[in-house]
Amino acid sequence: MNFVEELKWRGMVHDMMPGTEEQLNKEMTTAYLGIDPTADSLHIGHLVGVMILKHLQRCGHKPIALVGGATGMIGDPSGKSQERNLLDEATLRHNQECIKQQLAKLIDFDSDAPNAAVMVNNYDWMKDFSFLAFIRDVGKHITVNYMMAKDSVKKRFNGEGDGMSFTEFTYQLVQGYDFFHLYEAHGCKLQLGGSDQWGNITTGTELIRRKLGKDDAYALTCPLIKKADGTKFGKTESGNVWLSPKYTSPYKFYQFWLNVSDEDAKSYIRIFTLLDRQTVEALIAEHEEAPHERKLQKRLAKEVTCMIHSEEEYEKAVAASGILFGANAAEALHTIDEQTFLQVFEGVPQFKVSAEELAAGVDFLALCAEKSNIFPSKGELRKLIQGGGVSLNKEKVADPYMVVGSEQLIAGKYLLVQKGKKNYYIIIAE
Repeated sequence: MNFVEELKWRGMVHDMMPGTEEQLNKEMTTAYLGIDPTADSLHIGHLVGVMILKHLQRCGHKPIALVGGATGMIGDPSGKSQERNLLDEATLRHNQECIKQQLAKLIDFDSDAPNAAVMVNNYDWMKDFSFLAFIRDVGKHITVNYMMAKDSVKKRFNGEGDGMSFTEFTYQLVQGYDFFHLYEAHGCKLQLGGSDQWGNITTGTELIRRKLGKDDAYALTCPLIKKADGTKFGKTESGNVWLSPKYTSPYKFYQFWLNVSDEDAKSYIRIFTLLDRQTVEALIAEHEEAPHERKLQKRLAKEVTCMIHSEEEYEKAVAASGILFGANAAEALHTIDEQTFLQVFEGVPQFKVSAEELAAGVDFLALCAEKSNIFPSKGELRKLIQGGGVSLNKEKVADPYMVVGSEQLIAGKYLLVQKGKKNYYIIIAE
């Protein structure tokens, strides 16, 4: 497989230094991508870069994942109008370990293949670098004029945000030195990144040229992914979509991909899956014949959820979706586990009732209007039941006096009451 061709048809090349493709065609090439360790999980915004590393390795080249422990302590000005909070070393080390575990599901770090991936942390070579040594060995090779010409610097100097501190101004020198260090220590000849990183990456190639007289260091960037409407990719009302199930449940992760627009699905299926060109083009053609079936979104959601979580978590997410939208919702409800049930109904109002009383049997009116405050009065509840607007565990309630017992509990603990189409309430038996 040709790495550049693979990225090009997927729409993942923004800029590339002359000679990059020739270098990749000539030999197994070591390339690195920087990952910001500001959290103990990656989010889907990181996934573009991770997919590039995955393609790199599939094409026979050697990936280096650089966790920016040192640069994370500074804060990269690229694409940002505010300075970031700085992290301490213990937090950075914890974040690095968590990130490596996530990456190891996607990239081979452990085999004895010559192109097995390596993870490095720039804090390891920056921590003992004195300020005087740095400005003498690195600073004197790059002019202020060169640094000021970078877009990320220009924007901040022209009034975006609160100006720029000296710390952030020197960021490109630190990232430039990373490339220099990896070039010398690992024979790394290519740096990968988002298009907003172009200025920082080329500072590295310039440093290698000026310090070592070598002109075989290259840069390749991918476009910043945006939604079709121009808004930021990967953000939802509740914030980032994380790869860790601790922050974004597999169900919500699956739902994110399932709900993308048709236009976005066409580009995301190329970027975020390993499906080959023929399969992708066939899926898009099929989708265009019957867009209402959302086949493209379903396949995208399946591929990405299985890759990040597992096939088992994907199956659970599909079953969970069936509870809200499927024809056999009542049946599905009794087959899912407690964790998935709570993921689907996260944020739904909860009421507690006595498990003992429920074991003896409680009539539905008393359960919902006395034992819990789901409905303000029995009269209102009766009226809604007559109009067919109330369900228990996804089955319509016809008799307001029906007896509810513990045999109806979901996962031995929960009852799901629904008012109208979208209002859900959970009763917990304790």
